Amino acid sequence: MSLVVRPAEAADAGALAEIYAPSVLQRPTSFELHAPDAAEMAARLARVSSAWPWFVAEQGGQVLGYCYASAFAEREAYRWSVTTTAYVRDGHHRCGIGRAMYARLLDALRRQGAVRAFAGITLPNDSSVGLHRAVGFEPVGLYPQAGFKLGRWWDVAWYGLPLREVAPDEAPAELVPWPRLAAAGG
Repeated sequence: MSLVVRPAEAADAGALAEIYAPSVLQRPTSFELHAPDAAEMAARLARVSSAWPWFVAEQGGQVLGYCYASAFAEREAYRWSVTTTAYVRDGHHRCGIGRAMYARLLDALRRQGAVRAFAGITLPNDSSVGLHRAVGFEPVGLYPQAGFKLGRWWDVAWYGLPLREVAPDEAPAELVPWPRLAAAGG
């Protein structure tokens, strides 16, 4: 069976919560301390996808991963920059799922008119660093001891990817809202 990367739907919320929970409860990859349930994941999906893409990777009817973009920061001048996130179901890492999801996500972001993508990675995490490097992200900074979880402090490395080149004084075009792009076949 082939892997399908498609826009996430509210019906995926239970799978999203299942995939995310180990990163919350067992690993420092997320700095949340309490795993959100399906209802909370559905609310997050609705909130994020009102502006930015959220995709799932599905094979044989099972959701194996998800990725999405969100606002880099809330101030208006940041609106062309996004933060990206990807999670893959335990037991399915290093199978090309992350790359397939990122290919779809980065393409959608470029079509929206986003200029830069950033990803924060709790260190150490060779798999996530490898994924992000493989799709073109490069290191842009480090936040030392940014979060305390599982009995210790963790550094967060930041990676960046130019989605399109712009001159320092080039005024960007307005972003295409994700719902409009999705309706056109996103």
